Formats: sequence, C-alpha cells, structure tokens
Amino acid sequence: MPVHDWTKVEAGIYHHMHVAWVPEISKALNGGLLPDGYYALVEQHAGKAIPDVLTLHGSPPPQKPRLSPPPDTGGIAVAEAPPRVRRQETFDPSTLARRRTLAVRHVTGHRLVAILEILSPANKDRPQTIEDFAAKVVSALDLGIHVLVVDLFPPGPNDPQGIHSVIRQQLNLSDEPYDLPPNEPLTLVSYQAGDKIEARMEHLAPGAVLPDMPLFIRPDKYVNVPLESTYKSAYSGMPLFWRNVLEGKTA
Repeated sequence: MPVHDWTKVEAGIYHHMHVAWVPEISKALNGGLLPDGYYALVEQHAGKAIPDVLTLHGSPPPQKPRLSPPPDTGGIAVAEAPPRVRRQETFDPSTLARRRTLAVRHVTGHRLVAILEILSPANKDRPQTIEDFAAKVVSALDLGIHVLVVDLFPPGPNDPQGIHSVIRQQLNLSDEPYDLPPNEPLTLVSYQAGDKIEARMEHLAPGAVLPDMPLFIRPDKYVNVPLESTYKSAYSGMPLFWRNVLEGKTA
C-alpha cells in the first residue's frame, strides 16, 4: 500500500492512525520477528520518555549497557546480511553531549535494548519539541539503546532538512545541514548504538511503498520491521470518510 499524504488531514486524524499502527508493529515483533528472550511493549514509560514501542530483553539492565549487549539468541547478523538501505552515516559516540535523560531501567526490571518512534505533528510543531525529540534519541544512543525513527511528514520550519538532520546535528555537535533528497521528503532512519553509531536512512515520497527497516537488538544483530504490512493493517481501520480524503476520492 502506498504511504499517504498525511498533510491532507488534521493532526487528530493522523493520531488515530498512529495509535492503530503502533500495536500492529508490536504484534509483528512479538509474533516471531524477535528472537527468544526479547519482547516488545507499546507506549511504556522509560525515564522521562514515552516511546511508541520498547524492545526489551528478559534480563537485568547491565551497569554499562553500551559495553554489554544482551545474549545472542537470534536475529539477522550484520556481517552476513547488511541492512538494505540506500544511505548510511557513522558517528563517534565520544563526541556526544552526556545528556543521560533517558533511563535504562524499566518497570519490568528487564533491560531496554531498542525503541521505535513514529513522529506526529506535535513532535515538530515548535523548535523546543523537535530539539527535545532529537535529544531523546541521542540520549538513548548514548546509553547503548538502538532507535528506529519513522517520520511520514515532510520537513517544516523547525526541521527544514528533515528529522535526521536535527538528530545528526546533535550527534555531530555541528550545524552542518543534511542533504535531504528534494523529491523524497519523508524519512525512515535506523540508529545502531555501539562503539560507533551507525545511521541507516531511507527517504520516500507520498505514494511510495514503505520498505522494511532494520531495528537493532544488539550492535551486531537486527530484525526487519514490516512497516508496509503493519501500516496497511492499521489503515484498514481508518474511517471511510478520511480514507476517501487521503485517497483523493472526495468531491
């Protein structure tokens, strides 16, 4: 199913899609994509942050998470099958500002290994909100937590080169802009924490099909998140009136 132009509808309509999509992703992850010992939870508190999906491992948080990955019980090995994305960048964690605003601990007592974030208009409506979102991603990476970001909205005044540009400025501690493809304004980016932070990006335009994106569970292992199939399942529950608006079927 081609991704829709969500700028055609108000934020509350997209919110309905958002809250339907997140459980579909969690269901797919818990339905066999995550290896033994891992599980996903929806909209759980992690310190001051409330990510859309947490991926956890059923073991206690380590004292030094970035240096102590969870046990290797499965997933796709990066060395054997590198993620299929068109863009990749590497960042040195030693340059990060030590914000540490995101706690590793979780109410379950199990270790947090990854978070998935689907942006909404509210994440980008003011300079402070978008800076806070970027800081949350950077803080997670600093703690060894992998992050997958999905942004189905084009750049605005607070992120003129897209959300990855704002995040990379904090990773690089630099104001160098990101070269966002002009005809592909939507952003999917998977951040792999570790000795080096790897960012793997895909960009697309409304009307394109969402690709699978890697969600890392260890620095050397990932699973592919089926964005297109879960998006399709969530979209099927949208009210017909708004589906007609999004599909250009209204008079």
